[in-house]
Amino acid sequence: MRELVVHYDAHCKLCSWSVRWIRRNDVHKRFSFKALQAMDHSLEMGKQGASKDSVEDDDPFETVVLMLKEKRYERSSAVLRIALHLRFPWPLLGIFFLVPARIRDSLYDLVARNRKKWFGEACVL
Repeated sequence: MRELVVHYDAHCKLCSWSVRWIRRNDVHKRFSFKALQAMDHSLEMGKQGASKDSVEDDDPFETVVLMLKEKRYERSSAVLRIALHLRFPWPLLGIFFLVPARIRDSLYDLVARNRKKWFGEACVL
């Protein structure tokens, strides 16, 4: 089993594109991927461990979740941690950890709320 598991919204074109992009840049093949919709406990997964600042809209799939061993990362922290494990130059994005999470997550939330409107929905069979 791979050490890094990315849980994503399979019905989102941006999310599905991101999974393909991560796979291309994962030279050590550390990542595995799980669609939130395919998980029996997907609704709980979307809310479990959520902080008071996390996205709490009607869509429980509105955030990417990275599981690194037993540690859970969401939103901008998940995105930046994913980048740290990709080939160069992507780990350089780690510099954005210097930006407070509240600011990073505000930008993440803006994209998350509008991703299907801006990028469309993926066809999932």
